[in-house]
Amino acid sequence: MAQQNQNTDPQQGAPDLSDVDGLGYEQAREQLVEIVSRLEAGGTTLEESLQLWERGEALATRCEQWLDGARERLDAARARRENRDRAASDGE
Repeated sequence: MAQQNQNTDPQQGAPDLSDVDGLGYEQAREQLVEIVSRLEAGGTTLEESLQLWERGEALATRCEQWLDGARERLDAARARRENRDRAASDGE
């Protein structure tokens, strides 16, 4: 029976994604654009492609978190403005 080569273990090369949570939206988006460009250009090994894809997924999630937070802040600001406008028109 052939012994499995340790280099073929897909978990062995898992990228460290701990830094993604500390990125701002622009930083995460810029890195994501670079990763997409590298993957589209080709020329990477399967392992490199998997690592890039995993990081890209983490970066896309981070961008979504930023956008969701921004959307919530905008919704809250609109609601406050509408409440002020409603209160002002009720007082007239």
